[in-house]
Amino acid sequence: MRFCVPFPMFPADHVMALAPVAESAGFDLIAVPDSAFYPETVSADYPYSADGSRFWAADTPFVEPFVAMAAMAAITTRIRFVTNVVKLPLRDPLIVAKQLSSLAVLSGDRIELGVGLSWIPEEFEWTRTEMRTRGARLDEQIEILRLVCAGGSPRFVDYHGRHYDFGRLMISPVPTQPVLIHVGGHSEPALRRAARLGDGWISVQASSDEIRRVASDLARFRDECGRSDVPFDINALPIDIIPNASGRERYAKLAADIEALGMGATFQVVPWYFTGGDPNDLGVRRDAIAGCGEALIA
Repeated sequence: MRFCVPFPMFPADHVMALAPVAESAGFDLIAVPDSAFYPETVSADYPYSADGSRFWAADTPFVEPFVAMAAMAAITTRIRFVTNVVKLPLRDPLIVAKQLSSLAVLSGDRIELGVGLSWIPEEFEWTRTEMRTRGARLDEQIEILRLVCAGGSPRFVDYHGRHYDFGRLMISPVPTQPVLIHVGGHSEPALRRAARLGDGWISVQASSDEIRRVASDLARFRDECGRSDVPFDINALPIDIIPNASGRERYAKLAADIEALGMGATFQVVPWYFTGGDPNDLGVRRDAIAGCGEALIA
């Protein structure tokens, strides 16, 4: 069982101030979000709100995830970092592979990648990528990242897919260990993609019962594609467990249920929402992360 603290929509100074605090508190991971830009108007509904509206303001800070991870890695020594999730179909996979490999090397193999699909048509239109093929392209992008970021020593690779095609090339440096890739999304196609191609699944906020249902589905899908014996991790934020000493048994029970299905468990926590203070205040966040480490992780 691992514990992860997400830094959602944090100002840049909070990102830098809180990374060492999370490491000292004993957290295993810091998760960082992705947002290319904020279209003033969007032509699709946000899939994770009741009315389809965005719940953040236009000027909400989203530090670019690869930049954020690089900066935090430079001021920490142990804690790992994961994107939750990077909108991979908006990006060129070879450029991402170069960034990811260099970042993994510079951080000492402390980088994990969470990937997903963007829901905003304007992001695809304005980055000159195609929304219609985003799922099929994500499949190929994951395969390309696995080739380049496989760990070990630099080697020539080539890829010939429907959407991406390139001849033999080498990217250097490369990490010592393979970069773990976690697939986001709650739809059946997303879960099947995670089971088929991923080292894990990474979720939005969900109840413990929903996480259990997803874990059961993932176990079945992994068995169907012959990957039930491959290490796999579920990274989820159970919204019905309070991240303090009183929640320890419930985290342990949920982890045991996931592990019984042959998968590992990583739990995200946002303790600053449970202190009674201003959840946007840097001091409240700092104290909440440190207190969570003492009460829950230790």
